[in-house]
Amino acid sequence: MIAVVGLLLGILAGLLLEPAVPEPLQPYLPIAVVAALDAVFGGLRAFLDGIFDDKVFVVSFVSNVLIAALIVYLGDQLGVGGQLSTGVIVVLGIRIFSNVAAIRRHLFHA
Repeated sequence: MIAVVGLLLGILAGLLLEPAVPEPLQPYLPIAVVAALDAVFGGLRAFLDGIFDDKVFVVSFVSNVLIAALIVYLGDQLGVGGQLSTGVIVVLGIRIFSNVAAIRRHLFHA
């Protein structure tokens, strides 16, 4: 529940404050958002499975975002940032869809 409230507050703050992302950080924003969504859906799945742990959620959330950004940064330094960005998006996308499928099965028993 805390994660959902935090997510809603973050969305509301973003809409009201309209923060500007510095240009050097703009390539990392989509990756960070997808990594954060992966952690949120993983947390929701764990909650529905009855195994949610807030410490695990926070560590997962922060580490997902940092590791994804680090991979993209290293890719930029090596000149293959686009390919690594695509790889990160694909891997996290698969995890998101897997978690959403598990949530759907849990909620709708289908």
